[in-house]
Amino acid sequence: MTAVGTLSTGHIGLNVTELGRSLGFYRDALGFELLGEGKEEGRRFAFLGQGGELVLTLWEQAEGGYAAGSAGLHHLAFSAASIEEVRDFEARLRAADVDFAYEGVVAHREGSASGGIFFHDPDGTRLEISVPTGAEGAPTPTAGAPTCGFF
Repeated sequence: MTAVGTLSTGHIGLNVTELGRSLGFYRDALGFELLGEGKEEGRRFAFLGQGGELVLTLWEQAEGGYAAGSAGLHHLAFSAASIEEVRDFEARLRAADVDFAYEGVVAHREGSASGGIFFHDPDGTRLEISVPTGAEGAPTPTAGAPTCGFF
């Protein structure tokens, strides 16, 4: 398996049901580093980042999994440097038995050069790793609508 590339996003905070499980997923499957952690009962959290910069916080305060039909976060998208990097993450995630929304790299919409992979974290939060170009000719799972809107 090839090395994990660098993803980028703004600081995002997610509520999780089990900090240890979610920390393992984001650290081991997506390559984020643990920057800090709160271990006090009832106040558990983890700060995750890349190159020392904070990207994601996990807060153990959810009582149930992600609810797609509720107001709030629709999905969290990470940007990759190349379509090869997206495919490397796909292989890494498949090896970790992650739940995917679609098979392989898909286009963001019909005829689009942008696209990526769509999958779920341990609590069911919808995630995406994509690139602006390189997905030319990839299938489009949702005709007439953005792929990232309906998974």
